Amino acid sequence: MSGNFDAKTVLITGGAGGIAQATARAFAEQGATVVLAGRDGDRLAQVAAELSDAGKIDWVTADVTVDSEVEAMVAEVVRRHGGLDVAFNNAGIFGAAAPVGDLEVNAWRQVMDVNVTGVFLSMKHEIAAMRGNGGGAIVNMASNIGSHGRRPGLAAYAASKAAVSVLTRAAALDHIGDGIRINAVSPGATDAPMSLRPGESREDRDARLAPIIPVGRVGEAAEIAAAVLWLAGGESSFVVGHDLVIDGGATA
Repeated sequence: MSGNFDAKTVLITGGAGGIAQATARAFAEQGATVVLAGRDGDRLAQVAAELSDAGKIDWVTADVTVDSEVEAMVAEVVRRHGGLDVAFNNAGIFGAAAPVGDLEVNAWRQVMDVNVTGVFLSMKHEIAAMRGNGGGAIVNMASNIGSHGRRPGLAAYAASKAAVSVLTRAAALDHIGDGIRINAVSPGATDAPMSLRPGESREDRDARLAPIIPVGRVGEAAEIAAAVLWLAGGESSFVVGHDLVIDGGATA
């Protein structure tokens, strides 16, 4: 598959995260120019430098909850690189864990703003750019917590990711006629910072999660990245509006 994304421009939101970094590396190694997006420019610059051995890595700052910033983000990618071919809308948060009856309204809104509105705004402006460029592919980050399974105390997160799954499918039907394929990935527990509880080591996390995952381990970020590349590439040209669960059998 080497060179599968030659001359393609790929935008990844939440670009400093563990899965984002693995995905950026995989795209760059296959010839793409990758643009990482996020709120922390210093962190993005650091990540871009760390990944520079893989290929062409750029970055741009944006808050995905702010329409004008998302519009500017996409416009800047197009200005710098001549177009937008692939987008991986990866930005997301867990938010505060609490039973529904105890969940603060602001905590609920923050999760919805980032996880749902952020994906909507990103797709809105990515689609506009891709329409003018002959089409493209979008992959949204959902989760196995949502449409596929639930956990106590994570109602806001589950609701937001279920919304991403449905939004993905609706957008896919709306825009396949524009030559834009839209799909989602729904990872389970993955070896990335988001899977760690405060103060928890990777070893403690693995011991906590392995017994409840049928395959007996957490996922690797590279495994999620491989799924994103498949959904974004030509091998999946007949896959539209799919939500691909990658969780070692946890929600089978």
